[in-house]
Order: sequence, then structure tokens, then C-alpha cells
Amino acid sequence: MNILLQPWPWYVAGPLIGLMVPLLLLVGNKAFGISSTLRHICAACIPTKAKFFNYDWKAEKWNLIFALGMVIGGLIAGYFLRNPNPIELSESAIESMNKMGVKNYSGFIPSDVFNFSQLLTLRGFILMIVGGFMIGFGTRYAGGCTSGHAIMGLSNLQFPSLVATCCFFGGGVIMTWFILPYIMNL
Repeated sequence: MNILLQPWPWYVAGPLIGLMVPLLLLVGNKAFGISSTLRHICAACIPTKAKFFNYDWKAEKWNLIFALGMVIGGLIAGYFLRNPNPIELSESAIESMNKMGVKNYSGFIPSDVFNFSQLLTLRGFILMIVGGFMIGFGTRYAGGCTSGHAIMGLSNLQFPSLVATCCFFGGGVIMTWFILPYIMNL
């Protein structure tokens, strides 16, 4: 049980995630990815004549069950298998956050930035609302999310997935090193 309460090393977690690709392909000829789940939910719940939502979403119910399993697994891990030790951040990460004015953080999410009271500030609005819109737009524009392209697409040697993955990482570097420090000073 103790192994479930601590972070797994990359050489264990990475191959387990990677094994989802052949498992999904062998079991049902399905592609790994999560961004299409929102489309399936909208097609199931919102009656519309829009072409984008007018398809047989019931044929993709496996994807909804997969996403539900991820949510339930996250809840189980977050409430019952939580690591009691604080997450250890590198000194350089702490120093970088302190330079940007983030002093109060626990774990991976700095509460100085990501909380509901910050949502009503310009910085919070940009990071949470505009950032969320950009992620959604980018996912739709790229034809998939990071898990779909970086895990499934690259394992199938798809060139568009290589381009999308390079753009995801390039965008992350640009955001982290050039845009985020500017936003944090607002």
C-alpha cells in the first residue's frame, strides 16, 4: 500500500501510460485522447442542429466511461491515497516563483495565483479565463490534446502529431519564460 502513497518514478509511470496505446488499439481499435470527451458530452446533453455536434455520440460512449474513470481515479487518489509529505520543489523553482511574487504555494498549484479571489483580478482573469480559452482553442485547432498527440499520435508515427507536440512544448516554454513573468507583474 505504501507504493500507492508516493510519486512513482518516470520509468514506471511513463511505460504504464504508454501501454494504454496498444491496449486501446488491440481491445477496441480506439485512439487515446481526452479532448473529444467534451464534444461527446455536448452532443449528448445539448440538443442542437450544429453539424459539429450532430453525430452518433453513443458509438463513442467508451470515451465517456474512460473519462469518468479518470475523474473517479483522481478523486480516489486525491482523497484516499494522498501523499502525507509535502511535495518537494527544487530550489530554482522556489526562487523563480519568489521572483514573480508567488510566496504562498503548497504542492504544484500556487494559491497566490490560482484561487477564486484571484479570478476577479486582471492577472487571475488572464491566467484562468483567457488561458483556458487559449487551451480550448489550441486543442480544437490542433485537432487534439497533448495526450492524444504526444502519446497516441507519436506512437503511431504521425507527422502532424510531431508538429503539434513541438508546438505544445514551444508554447509552454514561451509562456513560462517570456509571458508569465510579465503577467505576474500586473
